[in-house]
Amino acid sequence: MDKLLRILLLLLIPLTVNGCEFIGDVFKTGIWVGVIIILAIVAVVAFVIKLFSK
Repeated sequence: MDKLLRILLLLLIPLTVNGCEFIGDVFKTGIWVGVIIILAIVAVVAFVIKLFSK
């Protein structure tokens, strides 16, 4: 039983490490998407202010 548990742990460790790497990549992508959306909103607000300032 102890040997089976060790084998299962050795098989699960790489899977969990890959899962953590995937989650990290998702957060990095999410940050960049958020930055792009914020820049787009600022550009639209600046455009609207420019239209009404004339």
